[in-house]
Amino acid sequence: MSSTAASIDEFEKIDIRVGTIIDAQPFPEARKPALRLWIDFGSDIGVRQSSAQITLHYQTDTLIGRQICAVVNFPPRQIGPFVSEVLTLGLPDSEGAVVLIRPDFKVPNGGKLF
Repeated sequence: MSSTAASIDEFEKIDIRVGTIIDAQPFPEARKPALRLWIDFGSDIGVRQSSAQITLHYQTDTLIGRQICAVVNFPPRQIGPFVSEVLTLGLPDSEGAVVLIRPDFKVPNGGKLF
């Protein structure tokens, strides 16, 4: 558990949105096994790309159409030849592999977590 408390103002600075994966491709150039994702966050944000280390539980063809949550206001990161524009969110399973965070029900793309 963290010993540093965060304020509600700090939390509100992090823009977490829901989006739908519209394309997923292998990312063989990544140092750790990863997939390249293209995520539609709706008309206000548009389509953004992300590199995600989710290869243990997910295949590219099963990700299309899946809604996920991501931080959309971090600076882009260059990962090899790919620019990751959002941070796709997940939690570790009992072995440490990433399990994606997603809504229980379909919600409009671009919806902000609060």
